Amino acid sequence: MAERAALTTLLLRASAALMLALVALFLLHNYLVHWRGWPEWSAVAGGDPSSGPGRGWMQALSYATVLVVAVYLVRRTPARSLRDDARMYSGWAAFVIRAAFWGALLIGLVDMLISFLRVEGFLQVVAGEYLATQLGRPVFRGTFVHYPLLAAALVIARFARAPGFIWLTLLVVVAEFQVVLSRFVFSYEQAFMGDLVRFWYAALFLFASAYTLLHEGHVRVDVLYANFTARGKAWANAAGAVLLGLPVCWTILLYGMAGKGASIVSPLLGFEISQSGYGMYVKYLMAGFLLVFAVSMAIQFIAAFLDNAATLRGERQPAA
Repeated sequence: MAERAALTTLLLRASAALMLALVALFLLHNYLVHWRGWPEWSAVAGGDPSSGPGRGWMQALSYATVLVVAVYLVRRTPARSLRDDARMYSGWAAFVIRAAFWGALLIGLVDMLISFLRVEGFLQVVAGEYLATQLGRPVFRGTFVHYPLLAAALVIARFARAPGFIWLTLLVVVAEFQVVLSRFVFSYEQAFMGDLVRFWYAALFLFASAYTLLHEGHVRVDVLYANFTARGKAWANAAGAVLLGLPVCWTILLYGMAGKGASIVSPLLGFEISQSGYGMYVKYLMAGFLLVFAVSMAIQFIAAFLDNAATLRGERQPAA
């Protein structure tokens, strides 16, 4: 009986690891195809000579390789429980959210400052004529301003453990208040002011979703669920994570990254900006917010599946 229970735990852990590996490989595959010019699998199957030496086969084999490695790593840690893996995956989701939060905060502040200086004619005085001209190009601003700030956000997220959604909420209110104040008191309004509100507002709701799921903060319509036993709730949550939650995340990823013209890939590739040339250059990043939402929610749904499976398996809750 003990061996059977250990095998079941191992299979559940391996299934979760495989689901997570598929998400990571899907993102890597899309990066190689859309950003680095690697061939699609269709080119490999059709024997396209322009597909590059073995690149397509490398992608095909990478799926099999990573899946084998995921199972191998699970087998190497037989003492880990389902809740141990659930906590680890939740930590990964939290890191993604923290990094995205700090990225949105830093980019919002810096890009707003650049847009203000540019629209008021001060950017040439501060940065020089050449740099001011380059900062007016979306590709340059995205590559040499936004991307370094995203790298800084990753470093900050490594050490800052709490996502500051309360502060981001306050900043959204402050940004909206300064729009109202400047418009009706000083009769001054520029496109970047509204762009900042939308940028932070989108970040707040899309990034906080996985965090809210982790802390059971989402609104739940308890028509039947409230009367379920602990095992019944665990069954409902585990099934909901796999049958409802993950399919939504995969739908966003598959449709949003289906090709270079897809709703997520196209803005990111082209550094898409709003039609107002003197607004903030962050519209393409807002498309990327959907990617962060789908990935962070997928990781958290996998963690929720394991945590509820642990309840069904009778694992004890960890000490506080």
